[in-house]
Amino acid sequence: MPGSTNFIIIAILTLALKGAWHFRQIVLTVLVTIWGLRLGLFLLMRILQWGEDRRFDKMRDNLGKLAVFWIFQAVWVWSVSLPVTVVNASDRNPSIEARDIIGWIIWLVGICVEATADQQKLVFKNSPSNRGKWCNAGLWKYSRHPNYFGEIFLWWGVFVASTPVISDAEWLVILGPIFLTLLLLFVSGIPLLESSADKRYGRLEEYRAYKNTTSPLIPLPPAVYGSLPAWFKVAFLLELPLYNPGPGGDPIS
Repeated sequence: MPGSTNFIIIAILTLALKGAWHFRQIVLTVLVTIWGLRLGLFLLMRILQWGEDRRFDKMRDNLGKLAVFWIFQAVWVWSVSLPVTVVNASDRNPSIEARDIIGWIIWLVGICVEATADQQKLVFKNSPSNRGKWCNAGLWKYSRHPNYFGEIFLWWGVFVASTPVISDAEWLVILGPIFLTLLLLFVSGIPLLESSADKRYGRLEEYRAYKNTTSPLIPLPPAVYGSLPAWFKVAFLLELPLYNPGPGGDPIS
């Protein structure tokens, strides 16, 4: 939750410090604020229902891990906020164009997917009949991590909507969505959750079937994804060996 709050603070502060604002700056700031408020309220609701975040609890007794966590979070917030920060600091104000609209639409699709996936999983986990099961309802039937797909998608939308303003070295703000994408694909997002799910459900044939027929990130019908060759899944649909470390690409149980 602190992370989402920091995004809001950076967006509003960089806008306020400018003193004079144009429509594009206001829209991007509002989009980031809506995303931050939505995520923050969702995480608060989840903590109230499920209890405190166990991953954070484990770090409280280790100052080294806690320090690394906060430093990493600061880098995450700063880098991902680069597009809106640069736009809010800019004096350039070209007319609204197709890239703005495309970026806003990408953001809208992304936040709708992320919010829907989060709510579906919360409802699934709160049902006593689903205790001890992995979530495969709603969007989770088409992607093993639809919430991460939505988050990645919406931040690329923010970047696209910033491109009419940025120029020259400012194009380095693309490092923001790239950093987020790599972070979720390779570090703290999908790898951790895949490993945790494999340990809990890896012995179950139903889970293995779900994993073999469900895309790790990009939502696809199970019948389509399950029929694709393994090399295609790895090359184009991000079914990385990292997510299937067992013999023959099976989950480790």
